[in-house]
Amino acid sequence: MKNCIYILILGIFIYSCSTTKNRKMDVATTDIASDTIRIANDSLEYEIIIIEPGFNAWLITQRPRGFYSETFLETRNRIYVTEYNQRVMQPQRFDPNLYLQQINYDPVIHYGYEVNYLLYNYFLYFEQRYRQRFIVTRGRRF
Repeated sequence: MKNCIYILILGIFIYSCSTTKNRKMDVATTDIASDTIRIANDSLEYEIIIIEPGFNAWLITQRPRGFYSETFLETRNRIYVTEYNQRVMQPQRFDPNLYLQQINYDPVIHYGYEVNYLLYNYFLYFEQRYRQRFIVTRGRRF
């Protein structure tokens, strides 16, 4: 009986060791896939795609949805987008690898709270990650 218990424990140990070969242990691939955020509205014909490794994890640590008013977010996004687009147009002055293409943000269109919230937080993330400073946060420290 004692030998049966030892054999059973040894069998479980061998089985548990052999099954780790098939497990995916690469966390980076799942993080990249989960850090793609897509927001689309077909009636307004707009789409926002944020592909930034680490953005989702960073977003969880920020102030929750509903903390800012929609007017506040729209005002800040207008300022951020204007500054960002100016930097896109000046590749000799600003890193063209950071400022790839312009953002088409029309202040007349009502994008909704979710779009404005994510866009605003993306700009905060962009500033922090790439050590950039926009007009809105000149007094802010990293």
